[in-house]
Amino acid sequence: MQNKNKATLIGFIAILLWASIVGLIRGVSESFGATGGAALIYTVAAVFLVFSVGFTKLSKVPPKYLLWGSLLFVSYELCLALSIGYANTGRQAIEVGMVNYLWPTFTLMSAILFNKQKANFLVVPGFLLSMAGICWVLGGDQGGGDQGLDIASMIANVQDNPLSYGLAFSGAVIWAAYCTVTARIAQGHNCVTLFFILVAVVLWVKYLLMGGGEMDFNLRSIIYLVLAACAMGFGYAAWNVGILHGNVTILAGASYFIPVLSAALAAALLSAPLSFAFWQGAAMVCTGSILCWLATRSKTGS
Repeated sequence: MQNKNKATLIGFIAILLWASIVGLIRGVSESFGATGGAALIYTVAAVFLVFSVGFTKLSKVPPKYLLWGSLLFVSYELCLALSIGYANTGRQAIEVGMVNYLWPTFTLMSAILFNKQKANFLVVPGFLLSMAGICWVLGGDQGGGDQGLDIASMIANVQDNPLSYGLAFSGAVIWAAYCTVTARIAQGHNCVTLFFILVAVVLWVKYLLMGGGEMDFNLRSIIYLVLAACAMGFGYAAWNVGILHGNVTILAGASYFIPVLSAALAAALLSAPLSFAFWQGAAMVCTGSILCWLATRSKTGS
């Protein structure tokens, strides 16, 4: 029980680190480009992980987890980093990050559908409220007002940069799948170091094939790069420990507050003030996720 509590605490550290990722990734991409910045982040993070976490002996890892874990993890990281990097403005990067934070709700829905997690009726309003919250964020204050949900504004907002929003939404679905697969077939193994190396390789290949691009190395950009790499690498290392050995239900519940923390930190880092309508939508996402969480807890008695 003590080891489980320790693993759960490590998972909480991941949540705090993750809350800073949106602002840091955007800060790095402004100096190094979307692809180049992401490649640098995952390269530096991979180096950190090699010396801190080390490698898992691949011969002991279930082949299915190596295949599906690698595929899903790499796909998600590409969606996350590039969706933020391709955002047109700091404000849009924060909105994209909010779309990505649908993953806690999707993770519980996946657990219910594929891992036979029991749940009650609260899961339905919880899911709907989370989705409504994202719609509120994307269409609640376009044009400088705080008029609440506006479908036409939401559509126009997404059409302004469908690639970023599409990648963010896809990433939320993919990460939910990764968490579900990890819980079922990882058998306690942590391959995060390998996964980060694979992400870095894919990003560098993409960077080279697309002709690269200029990188602005200066004190500010290097500080952002190191901080982003630390938050990314150590965050995922801690999260894997948490979901493999800790209390997944408690960690899932705590993770529902990441959107608010992330938006606040990103707004400060990117000097992108957020309206009251945005915070209303963020609160709806959090509340919807918590309802989904409560729906599963009431059946398990945990």
